[in-house]
Amino acid sequence: MRRIIAACLLLLMPILLCGCAREQKIRIAVVPKGVAFDFWRTVRAGAEKAGSELGVTVIWKGPTDERDVAGQIAMLEDFITSKVDAIVMAACDAKALVAIVNKAREAGIPLITIDSGVDDKSVPFIATDNIEGARIAAQTLVRLIGGKGKVGLIPFLRGAATSDMREKGFLDEIKKRPGVQVARKLYSESETAKGMAVTEDMLTSVPDLAGIFAANEPGAIGAAQVIEERRLAGKVKLVAFDAADSEIAALKKGTIQALIVQNPFKMGYEGVKAAVSAIRGGHVPLYTDTGVTVVTRANLNAPEVQTLLAKPGKE
Repeated sequence: MRRIIAACLLLLMPILLCGCAREQKIRIAVVPKGVAFDFWRTVRAGAEKAGSELGVTVIWKGPTDERDVAGQIAMLEDFITSKVDAIVMAACDAKALVAIVNKAREAGIPLITIDSGVDDKSVPFIATDNIEGARIAAQTLVRLIGGKGKVGLIPFLRGAATSDMREKGFLDEIKKRPGVQVARKLYSESETAKGMAVTEDMLTSVPDLAGIFAANEPGAIGAAQVIEERRLAGKVKLVAFDAADSEIAALKKGTIQALIVQNPFKMGYEGVKAAVSAIRGGHVPLYTDTGVTVVTRANLNAPEVQTLLAKPGKE
């Protein structure tokens, strides 16, 4: 009888072990600072692609409003309490989220930041070099307006690391151009309606405005709509970050002259890869630059640009 029981246990052991492996599957929480825009949907696709390749579970959850710092903190605290294996996050606020980083550290949960980091240089950060990207945007806009004139700047959220860095990069580069003046700086608050309102304000208060830099998708969409409505397409040059379908459509029409395109898919993908590496004791670089590409009507149909612009789930 003992031999029969032992034999049965030997036969059952692989099944039991498989069951334990399934129960112990790595869980990675990916918490963006928003979920409403194409940018974040592409981040999610990259994260889930990496999760599928690495055999880990990706839990995607973020606030609907990028200004909802408290909501994002609550989500992250829940993930820490439920003891996920790692967290990948884009911080709504660089300062406010430092406390969450410390909580995760105390709980032994690796935390990786993507797109928008925190005021803690010891946390791995995977993102666009936003200062450099905005500097390139400034160079592009200066070239488009012929090296002289008044321009407007539309950042999105004061205190959000990406917005602050893009503002800095743009302003630092413009300071080098004696013929160009930043006439107005107004925040879109990551809302298209607000982006429209601040663009109206700029164009009304500065009738000889030569160009605008919109630092993210909703600000760019709002600015483009107002420029079209006022029949100023091509007269007021518009350079914008990101590459939502509506931004690409505006580029094709000539309302937007150039897009500073990030690689959100790579951010999500590399974020999850880094999280898995951290869990397994591997080396994770403190900074990974995911790069930017300047997209214009001239290079829009180039194969490498079309690959970059491809949206998840679309042919």
